[in-house]
Amino acid sequence: MKKLTTASPNFRSELDKLLAFETAQNPETERIVADICDDVRRRGDAALIEYTNRFDGTSAHSIADLTLSQSELKAAFERLPENIRTALQTAAARVESYHRRQKLESWSYTDEDGTLLGQQITPLDRVGIYVPGGKAAYPSSVIMNAMPAHVAGVPEIIMVVPTPKGERNDIVLAAAYVAGVTRAYTVGGAQAVAALAYGTQSIPQVDKITGPGNAYVAAAKRRVFGVVGIDMVAGPSEILVIADGSTPADWVAMDLFSQAEHDEIAQAILIATSQTYLDDVQTAMNRLINDMPRRAIIEASLDGRGAMILARDLDEACEIANHIAPEHLELSVENPERWAEKIRHAGAIFMGRYTSESLGDYCAGPNHVLPTSRTARFSSPLGTYDFQKRSSLIRVSEQGAQTLGKTASLLAHGERLTAHARAAEMRLSD
Repeated sequence: MKKLTTASPNFRSELDKLLAFETAQNPETERIVADICDDVRRRGDAALIEYTNRFDGTSAHSIADLTLSQSELKAAFERLPENIRTALQTAAARVESYHRRQKLESWSYTDEDGTLLGQQITPLDRVGIYVPGGKAAYPSSVIMNAMPAHVAGVPEIIMVVPTPKGERNDIVLAAAYVAGVTRAYTVGGAQAVAALAYGTQSIPQVDKITGPGNAYVAAAKRRVFGVVGIDMVAGPSEILVIADGSTPADWVAMDLFSQAEHDEIAQAILIATSQTYLDDVQTAMNRLINDMPRRAIIEASLDGRGAMILARDLDEACEIANHIAPEHLELSVENPERWAEKIRHAGAIFMGRYTSESLGDYCAGPNHVLPTSRTARFSSPLGTYDFQKRSSLIRVSEQGAQTLGKTASLLAHGERLTAHARAAEMRLSD
């Protein structure tokens, strides 16, 4: 991992170079995705089947071969060992409980002249959730994407998940059963995103697509945005740990590994106020790495984008964190609530030495779909509110039309929109 210190006059430029991630769209990827999306839009099921067979090594002849029934999802759940079933149900229940508290409710009020104003909240009609199925299986992604949609009251939740070589993962299918997925298809990649966005002969068009994926999935989500809504275009996973030296070095080392093992371009950064503690964590990492099955990925991640930063104090560490705006921020310090008040930009804040980021990934309750690549400066975690719409309510009374009409008339004439003005004036009693 790179070693940085805030005492260096070049610290900020060195940090920004480390944070820089090439988000420019790859022209070749964009071209391939454009062709796939256009083909699926034109030919529907036939194109979807062809791409699935080509990219996933399957031999489907119809959409029926790529469809998972509710009975199959239930059977997958029942095949799992009891302890895994219980873990899925526990995680789903905690995620559901948390997201129920996010649910928006309709409201209205009536002002002095009898005019009613308000906001009506309604769920989306149909959503699609994309679940990755390449380097690993992600039942947690099923729960985190489907459960808030279920809580919001979305009637139809359609899951797509690639199954390379046709191998279906029982725990992913079981998670879909537990989280209330209503339809599921074993398709992935840009072709799955296009099918959800445009609809095919067998797969209905959705209103919004959520869930992470590879570069082709991200490019497809960018392309279809506007036809449907999307949650975000996610970048590589990130963790930033701020430590005051009170947490065992082994714990922090493993927390850094937990994000680095996602991908070679994931980012893990540690900020501490003691060089001795940074050295202790490095020593722990050198020892613990030998037991990591994904050692090569972890080492590539830490070597390419990882860093240890020596800060003057925790106040400075928090300011650095606000600049980084990390996806996951661990405050592995005494009195973490005090320092959390200083954090303005982070996807999720994990407070205290016992709060490992991995608990948030699976079962703490808050959503693990979080803004990456410094977008936490202006965006938020996926939540129930992402599956709800707001409609403004306006019911103007006769009395209200007299005052509001005059105001609207003056402003409309100022904009030279005569019909606007006269529509308001016709309702004036004088």
